[in-house]
Amino acid sequence: MSGAGTRAGAAGVGIIGAGNISTAYLENLTRFPDVAVRFVADLDQARAAAQAEAYGVPGSGSVDELLARDDIELVVNLTVPAVHTDVGHRVLAAGKHVWSEKPLALDRDAASALLADAEARGLRVACAPDTVLGAGIQTALRAIARGDIGEPLTATTMFHVPGPESWHPSPDFLFAVGAGPLFDMGPYYLTTLVHVFGSATRVQAVASTSSPTRTIGSGPRAGEVFDVLVPTHHAALIEFGPGRSAQSTFSFQHALPRMGLVEINGTEGTIVLPDPNTFDGNSALWRYGADEPTTIPAVGRALGRGAGVVDLVRSVRHGGTERASGAVAAHVLDILLAVRDAADGGKPVEIDSAVGPVAPLPDGWDPTVATTG
Repeated sequence: MSGAGTRAGAAGVGIIGAGNISTAYLENLTRFPDVAVRFVADLDQARAAAQAEAYGVPGSGSVDELLARDDIELVVNLTVPAVHTDVGHRVLAAGKHVWSEKPLALDRDAASALLADAEARGLRVACAPDTVLGAGIQTALRAIARGDIGEPLTATTMFHVPGPESWHPSPDFLFAVGAGPLFDMGPYYLTTLVHVFGSATRVQAVASTSSPTRTIGSGPRAGEVFDVLVPTHHAALIEFGPGRSAQSTFSFQHALPRMGLVEINGTEGTIVLPDPNTFDGNSALWRYGADEPTTIPAVGRALGRGAGVVDLVRSVRHGGTERASGAVAAHVLDILLAVRDAADGGKPVEIDSAVGPVAPLPDGWDPTVATTG
């Protein structure tokens, strides 16, 4: 495992949070040569030790032990969303860069404070989702950048499912405040739109809730009824400046599942992107007057979670701005909150934050190649 332990020139990485999602990160980060995972921390230190042993990571223990180490320069924050910013500030205070799982924060003020803290210390904060850095979406972004659809003007995104309670053994947290289809799945779609169009400027939205309760359909809690605390359907019109907009729906109340749809329409054609919740997949390019689409095969690596960590490390070491930046994540959070507030208030919501253009990765970008040695 080239990324576990030590490797000359690699960035030392620590992981806080040894839950299920840590497995996806550890599987990749322990084989990416630009990083060396040196410590896993968790409140449950036995769980941290088990994950460290499983992936050949030499150290495990408490968060304080991790933050005291001089050989760790970046921390992957896999804690629960409610403490993302609290942990982030502790990491920054220890002089280390932060990679956070989504969401960056639960409100605008907390996100802004975290980014301001990082800037004041000369450190960086980056944030999931990094699915947007996978071969599938990046190939589509390069096609858009080279003009395959002309000037991109509008988009349609769609995530429609009946709801996760039929298969998830403990789905109630997905229907709680801070979740629902908007906050659970929205970041994947909205992050992709920001990479295409840049900053959103205004949102109009409506919402509904099909039932005040849901029933768990599988697992040891099958048959248990729980309360639905958030809307289970949001439909939004998102403006990205003059002439640019997206119609986006996020729903847990459709009997006909339709998910993964991201269509970008331009002056010369339409491109259908792969599912933004995946790292791979081909795109379909439709030209005006064509009877059939042209397939654009995905080019590049599609290895899964951790790509954003490598991009952050390389940006720090070689200069430049990481693509899955904290600024992008904070702006996506602004859009999510604006959709929620527009639906709640029944009137458009202006978005004050802005981010610069995000350049696609080069088609030869590969996290399995060493660049920092």
